Amino acid sequence: MKKLLTDLTKEELFRELSDEGLPKYRIDQIYKWLNVGASFEEMTNLPKALRATLDEKYSACGAKIIKTAASNDGTVKFLFELGDGNLVEGVLMKYKYGYTLCVSTQVGCRMGCAFCASGRDGLLRNLTAGEMLGEVICADGYLAERLSDARVGNVVLMGSGEPLDNYDNVTTFIRLLGAGKSIGQRSISLSTCGLTENIRRLADDGFSVTLCLSLHSPFDDRRVTVMPTGRKYKVADIISAAKYYFEKSGRRIIVEYALMHSFNDREEDAAELRRLTRDFPCHINLIPLNDTDTGLKGVNGREASAFLSRLTALGASATIRRSLGEDIEGACGQLKRRYVSDLKAITK
Repeated sequence: MKKLLTDLTKEELFRELSDEGLPKYRIDQIYKWLNVGASFEEMTNLPKALRATLDEKYSACGAKIIKTAASNDGTVKFLFELGDGNLVEGVLMKYKYGYTLCVSTQVGCRMGCAFCASGRDGLLRNLTAGEMLGEVICADGYLAERLSDARVGNVVLMGSGEPLDNYDNVTTFIRLLGAGKSIGQRSISLSTCGLTENIRRLADDGFSVTLCLSLHSPFDDRRVTVMPTGRKYKVADIISAAKYYFEKSGRRIIVEYALMHSFNDREEDAAELRRLTRDFPCHINLIPLNDTDTGLKGVNGREASAFLSRLTALGASATIRRSLGEDIEGACGQLKRRYVSDLKAITK
């Protein structure tokens, strides 16, 4: 495959294209074009011969939208095709403060969480930083076609894949977002099932993104039944790493908690969850489980509210996350699985 130019920082791009004999102003032009998703042919202020040379040696964008599904609530789900034909998903969500894009970091996932459709087939490969940036560029292009002044303002690393299992590419992507799209780290959230060594590494490397812990049970023996990583990463160690991240970054921790009927919505679950999160700034984000074909049962609105009341009575900061995109199969992996299934049916 050709080298993807969006994988490169601006400094790396200068080194790469300076070796091609290009002057600084030309490289500046190319860098600006890359961050708006232009193909080499569309870089109209470059000489035609240069555009042809670039196209022969390099790729300009790491992803393209091949399918969209729009929800009645304004949420848009994208199916992205990468340069090698692999598929990942992204979700564009509209809030009062602007647009947030949920970005995928891997093709598949090897964490094996029982409630997640995106990891059913395991991990195929990591996304590069430029491919992740391509997801944001594509979403910005989608918005620009419909709302000229709208763009992605916030990014959540909560699509398919475990971001901290792809540490180097993900942290490069975070830096690329700041440089090329002016999306600062305070506008970026990173969700992890608790790879403690890389949570600490993220802190030591000076990052200040919002860290979101996919906990889903405060008890190791129950958590491991839905999250196999619990065999290696114990709840106490994950909380310890989260405290360390807070101490280094000053950023409040978010605990993601997918509510499952009669599994993690008991009084003892609320009490232990509060005990674990009592000693540092933490907010608990309750997520009624999306209905998928996993066999796990979510909670209804009354049950979710009851669990929230238990937590808040104990002094916890907690809210129920607003559900978006339910009418377009909003859970990770569902659009991709439907697309692949339909494609197989057509080609039989």
